[in-house]
Amino acid sequence: MTPNDSLSRRERQILDIVYRLGRAGATEVQSELPDPPSYSAVRATLRIMEDKGHLRHRKEGPRYLYEPTTSLRKVRRSALQRVVETFFDGSPEDTFAALLELPDSKLESDELARLEKLIREARKKGR
Repeated sequence: MTPNDSLSRRERQILDIVYRLGRAGATEVQSELPDPPSYSAVRATLRIMEDKGHLRHRKEGPRYLYEPTTSLRKVRRSALQRVVETFFDGSPEDTFAALLELPDSKLESDELARLEKLIREARKKGR
């Protein structure tokens, strides 16, 4: 199971916070949440997310610090794969074209060079 699978809106918010901070206790999570619930509700949600396999904790002194169980890179890939399959019929070309057509998608020359390099490498690998 990857993070973001079977998560409520609040759980996704919490997971986003933990990814951004790297690891966090209930107090840090609560302070970052919009319209935050009680401290005990945040702790309960963190435990539920741990039971679901999205987070793990380490005890540091009296505190539990939570961190994601899956790297952000893997989560991004999984999410992007679902978007490509769902909205672009599995076509990376159509996905990439849509990204380039976004109004704020101005690419710098170094970014274009990196994309060209990735395309060359993909061709060599037969993708």
